[in-house]
Amino acid sequence: MIAEPARFYLFGLICLCSGSRLRQEDFPPRIVEHPSDLIVSKGEPATLNCKAEGRPTPTIEWYKGGERVETDKDDPRSHRMLLPSGSLFFLRIVHGRKSRPDEGVYICVARNYLGEAVSHNASLEVAILRDDFRQNPSDVMVAVGEPAVMECQPPRGHPEPTISWKKDGSPLDDKDERITIRGGKLMITYTRKSDAGKYVCVGTNMVGERESEVAELTVLERPSFVKRPSNLAVTVDDSAEFKCEARGDPVPTVRWRKDDGELPKSRYEIRDDHTLKIRKVTAGDMGSYTCVA
Repeated sequence: MIAEPARFYLFGLICLCSGSRLRQEDFPPRIVEHPSDLIVSKGEPATLNCKAEGRPTPTIEWYKGGERVETDKDDPRSHRMLLPSGSLFFLRIVHGRKSRPDEGVYICVARNYLGEAVSHNASLEVAILRDDFRQNPSDVMVAVGEPAVMECQPPRGHPEPTISWKKDGSPLDDKDERITIRGGKLMITYTRKSDAGKYVCVGTNMVGERESEVAELTVLERPSFVKRPSNLAVTVDDSAEFKCEARGDPVPTVRWRKDDGELPKSRYEIRDDHTLKIRKVTAGDMGSYTCVA
């Protein structure tokens, strides 16, 4: 009769010790992966990561601007989903002119009965790219060998758009050491005839790209002589011909003059190829003849 109560007492003591040992293994939550700042496009999916450890396994909740974030756990129709890992997944980023429910600063909070842990702040920003260029490039006209500069300011956007250029519909080869693109400016240090064409400034960020109005670069060529006149010696009453050929862009006009300014009246002819012909030369025709392009 005395042994029975002793056995019941010993069993109760063992159960109490075992329960105490399990509770000692529990620990409060700690964040092992903090969310990071995001810039995302409107209508695209996005994920704010968060992972926490603890025993018992902590529950995760998200807050934006101090208010609890509603997820599919609260409303199955919500476009925000709380993943098993604790991350917050957006099926699509909602962003309008008047309503921007997804943009803001987020934190995740992990809780169990021993306490809570709060993550670092993470901002979710929506990328934008306006349509209108702040400055469209203008037409430029230069001579061969001169520098050419075209200026462009892209549309406002977030992130700030990067600038590239197209020439005649194709990406510009900025590996050419003569070409520099800096701060929206396109600079060609020593222009060639081949640089002439139609240029477009392109502003690009993660939303997409916008093209500016077309600007034309015209590269003119100063007049130069392909063939210069040579000295002539002829006899009286013979004809004299001085050849002259010039090139340039635009095509240069060519005229002749004699050192005293007057060509022999009614006895000279300037042909289509700019050759000067003097008929029935007289002693008074002697002198210097100059071809001017």
